[in-house]
Amino acid sequence: MMLDLDHFKRFNYTHWHEAGDTLLRELGEFLRTRTRREDIACRYGGEEFVLVLPDATVQVTQQRGERLRDEFKRLNVQHRGQSLGAVSLSFGVAVFPDHGLTVEDLLRASDQALYRAKSQGRNRVVLGERVE
Repeated sequence: MMLDLDHFKRFNYTHWHEAGDTLLRELGEFLRTRTRREDIACRYGGEEFVLVLPDATVQVTQQRGERLRDEFKRLNVQHRGQSLGAVSLSFGVAVFPDHGLTVEDLLRASDQALYRAKSQGRNRVVLGERVE
């Protein structure tokens, strides 16, 4: 899965970069506490993160994305004693071998699905396009 903080640039403009850094740290901790030992969660760049779920099916991966999306928007992230308000996540899901046979293919498919999630209104999980 590739995931992204929705409207992060606007968030940084409104709350300043120090609050944005706090939000990124909270997202990292959020992912760390909600992954299995065999999962890999890492920052991919900017406000994008990648979550690798070895041996997870498409259905399980989508369900995990939905659960993470729902839980994160209910967090009360604080910066300097003030709530930063609700922040949502968008997800792009790609699974081997349905959406690609290489790491690069899967990253591309999940990134394209993430882009579609954002263009469809954000705060959602979108499945990558199947490779034939």
